[in-house]
Amino acid sequence: MNAIISASELTSELAGPTPPVLLDVRWQLQGPPLRSAYAEAHIPGAVFVDLDSELAGPAGSGGRHPLPDLAVFGAAMRTAGVSADRAVVVYDGGQNWAAARAWWLLRWTGHPSVRVLDGGLGAWSGPLDAEIPHPAPGSFEPVPGAIPLLDADGAAELARSGLLLDARAGERYRGEVEPIDRVGGHIPGAVSAPTAENVADDGRFRSAEALAARFKSLGASDSSTVGVYCGSGVSGAHEVLALAVAGIPAALYVGSWSEWSADDSRPVATGPDPQ
Repeated sequence: MNAIISASELTSELAGPTPPVLLDVRWQLQGPPLRSAYAEAHIPGAVFVDLDSELAGPAGSGGRHPLPDLAVFGAAMRTAGVSADRAVVVYDGGQNWAAARAWWLLRWTGHPSVRVLDGGLGAWSGPLDAEIPHPAPGSFEPVPGAIPLLDADGAAELARSGLLLDARAGERYRGEVEPIDRVGGHIPGAVSAPTAENVADDGRFRSAEALAARFKSLGASDSSTVGVYCGSGVSGAHEVLALAVAGIPAALYVGSWSEWSADDSRPVATGPDPQ
């Protein structure tokens, strides 16, 4: 199954006999929820999902966006009409970090057919709607573990034994700036791989071939185990999505730097080199 879908493909599928469930996950870092923007205009039939309250648990020792309570997540998905036997398409305002977080959670909890709208809402040229849909409840029951997940210890081990990618901006990886977390730098052994370099200027993903070449140049190989982290498990999900487009399975460290750096007993590396 392809992990992304183009706007033209989505238009065709929405007109078909079994249209996918549409989730609108517009979100902004350190900003209020974008439910009001959704209410003003969204792709017809899309249901709003709030990242902070439904795709993440409360911030704390597990990071700024830890895993959500599965009962809360499952209820939100069923309210949106999600069932395991019906395809799901997720989009956000264009960056696709939030959409990727929803994609990852649905895949991790066992949904077999989830795709992200490539380029997000900005790529959509079809009609928009202000009508709030009320779909029939779905039947999706999340069962975690369908794709790999890392904790802090697992991320540290993978940085030594495999390939751990840091999806944040390079200056945060190097420790030159840290606008959010307690300290700058990176997990020792992690390789810098900014999420922004996975997409073209229009916000769409680079080709599968270009992404595969990028990740190969960073150390991914047929025999390597790959993991990803970011600041709080949101942009890292976008990197896992990019890896999926390239045909490379990868684990996500959800707690990411916000969890790692909060514990001063964990080592921190700075500078451009992994170690």
